[in-house]
Amino acid sequence: MSLIHSQAELQPKSRFYYGWIIVLLTFATLLVSAGIRSLPSILLVPFQNEFHWSRGSISSVISMGILLYGLVGPFSASMLLRFGVRKVVISSLALLAISLAATPFIHALWQFNLLWGLVSGLATGMMANVLGVTVSNMWFVKRKGLVIGLLTASAATGQLLFLPLFAKMTADFGWRYAIFAAIAGVLLVLAAVAIWMRNHPYDVGAAPYGSSEIVKPAEFTGNLLLTPLRNLRLAMKNSTFWLLAGTFFFCGFSTNGLIGTHLIAACGDHGMLEVAAAGLLAMMGLFDLFGTTISGWLSDHFDSRKLLFWYYGLRGLSLLFLPYALTATPAMLVVFSVFYGLDWIATVPPTAKLAGETFGKERSGMIFGWIVVAHQLGASTAAYGAGVMRDWFGTYSQAFFIAGFVCFFAALMALRIRRSPAAAVQAA
Repeated sequence: MSLIHSQAELQPKSRFYYGWIIVLLTFATLLVSAGIRSLPSILLVPFQNEFHWSRGSISSVISMGILLYGLVGPFSASMLLRFGVRKVVISSLALLAISLAATPFIHALWQFNLLWGLVSGLATGMMANVLGVTVSNMWFVKRKGLVIGLLTASAATGQLLFLPLFAKMTADFGWRYAIFAAIAGVLLVLAAVAIWMRNHPYDVGAAPYGSSEIVKPAEFTGNLLLTPLRNLRLAMKNSTFWLLAGTFFFCGFSTNGLIGTHLIAACGDHGMLEVAAAGLLAMMGLFDLFGTTISGWLSDHFDSRKLLFWYYGLRGLSLLFLPYALTATPAMLVVFSVFYGLDWIATVPPTAKLAGETFGKERSGMIFGWIVVAHQLGASTAAYGAGVMRDWFGTYSQAFFIAGFVCFFAALMALRIRRSPAAAVQAA
């Protein structure tokens, strides 16, 4: 029996697995990052009123931030492997805190673009879905789908916790106080990460959950910039990559780009107060916390392609229902929030699992990062396009209808995805 095996067997079986603390810290990090990323949806109308910027101009800044949030992902994966989770997350949270601290002093659109289009987009992009996938790959062999679902759901929980608070503070005291609250949240999580975060199970003398071997992490030997690009070139030769990236483009188009950015403003067009509209997004976050976590469990037990078909199809139906709900009774908006919320980002666990099955553990983080780039390209397109369409037509209905129909197209694309073993890709 090897020394590695004997060390693992000598550990008490009842010992609490430290990886669950890492999951909790990662959940908190992603939660705060998602809460900050959702803040512009509350700032849209106050900035329009205070600075007299058009909704399209403000949306262009939000669009740029969303795009960079995605573009950073593949390079974030290589940095997480090269420098470790702890250093990367601490640096990103510190950069985000600096960006937030400077925001109350802006008075020109270019300053908003610099802080929220560039700096905030880069900082939050380092703490995007790729972080959750990287942590789950390092710390878990079993229950990986459940962990990915739980960490993905942190984005919804961020809305649940922060949006009503930010909206209430903005309505009662002004948007600057909402920024101060966001800074406090970032600093609190930064302190917790600095104290308790660890990079790998080996750092605490443990094996990945579901494994009996304590092994040192493989040293990252690639180039921080070139390695993600090489993995992209490899992925582009596989049709599954294009189908996953295409469906994820429509996923971003129909979620954070459209609903996450514009729903509060759309509700305001129909006379709903900002705090009440933020409550709808928070309700979506509550139901998505359950929906995405359950999706992670389902992806461990059922065909991920069929799950994606149902997720995108049902989301398309809910978006076609939204223009009616906005003009009907408030109860219809509640129905929409529950139905849509269960499906908000339930697509992430099966998409991440299909990427892992196709490209293998070593490459899946970076390649999933490129798939997230497609997601954010779609989100960026919707964030800007819906704002411009609102300026043109005076309503968001056309944007909601377009998003509903592209979801149906994404559902059909999901059925064309083929399961490919990682060995087939490595041999290509």
